[in-house]
Amino acid sequence: MSQLKFHMDEKTNTVRIEICDYVTYFGYEYIGNCGCLVVTPLTDRCYITLTQAMRLVLGGAPAGPAGTGKTETTKDLGRALGVMVYVFNCSDQMDYKSMGQIFKGLSQAGAWGCFDEFNRIDISVLSVVSTQYKTILDAIRAKKARFIFEEEDIVLNDAPYCCAFITMNPGYAGRTELPESVKALFRPCAMIVPDMDLICEIMLMSEGYSEGKVLARKFMMLYRLSEALLSQQKHYDWKLRAVKTTLN
Repeated sequence: MSQLKFHMDEKTNTVRIEICDYVTYFGYEYIGNCGCLVVTPLTDRCYITLTQAMRLVLGGAPAGPAGTGKTETTKDLGRALGVMVYVFNCSDQMDYKSMGQIFKGLSQAGAWGCFDEFNRIDISVLSVVSTQYKTILDAIRAKKARFIFEEEDIVLNDAPYCCAFITMNPGYAGRTELPESVKALFRPCAMIVPDMDLICEIMLMSEGYSEGKVLARKFMMLYRLSEALLSQQKHYDWKLRAVKTTLN
């Protein structure tokens, strides 16, 4: 139930994808032969939350500390569904005009947009962004072929429809609290520190190490001891990104 299931429909010659009660069709976007994420309980939970958000015609909002896989999980879900995912690194320099151009492109291409550090955008811009995205969501709900976006008549791509996902690092300096109008359009998903032992073990196993479980335990023990015993320096990183870099 909690994982993506792919079914080949012989009558229509299409691939149907199901997870819980969300059903969609494969987008056939060529992504290339790239790797995929290690599926942990956290990945499953995030997939369910994001797909249920799409079923309700909403965006998804994974939130959590750095290195928990917010952006990567969104990108991996897009790869699994055969949809193109564009990642935008948000900053306080972004205005409503640039956001409008991005939304216009996404809705016409039927691609997903993943807005990293969305709460770094100025609050005055966020309130306009909520109106822009609501216009797109209303057009998707009404199943329109064309709709008016910022006084311009544009095509709305279907199969797949576009979708926006925002990732946030709560509690960091320079971040703003999202307005209620924005929160209403995105379904939140709390991301916590993933099971690094499991990720390490599967990465080693996939490279052909027969003793992957033992090696992963030793490797993570080394990292945890280093984090606990070495001096606290800003350039030291003992999180998931450093583990993956070392293993790769």
